[in-house]
Amino acid sequence: MASRLWASRAASYLRISAFHRGFATVAKDFKYADSHEWVKVEGNSATVGITDHAQDHLGDVVYVELPEVGTSVKQGGSFGAVESVKATSDINSPVSGKVIEVNEELSSSPGLVNASPFDNGWIIKVEDSDAGELDNLMDADKYAKFCEEEDASH
Repeated sequence: MASRLWASRAASYLRISAFHRGFATVAKDFKYADSHEWVKVEGNSATVGITDHAQDHLGDVVYVELPEVGTSVKQGGSFGAVESVKATSDINSPVSGKVIEVNEELSSSPGLVNASPFDNGWIIKVEDSDAGELDNLMDADKYAKFCEEEDASH
């Protein structure tokens, strides 16, 4: 945030325009929860992570609390936490089911959540038990609008 402020002031002083990112990247083929988790469903397997918007607001992630494989998760229920230099935030599951895999790389490299939130920074994979729950989530366009409105209200 301080670097953005400095860049804005420098740009103003130099009389050049600076691009301000309204919100972070939103992947098109994913579904989104209003608590800023994403899910990508392939067959009956659902990969879950936190959004680029969430990691951007959290700052540098220093620890990710992962659940055990076999743990049951419920849509909207907490299954872990992300700790950053700014705060600790619960991670809620956008779908219900059983955890079939956790991203063990996050134990030694939690910064993957920042560097690659939609790819290498995924958190868990769930055997999806209710495909109908996806109807409760936002598509990319609705989530982008949700983020814009949320940022405007702060």
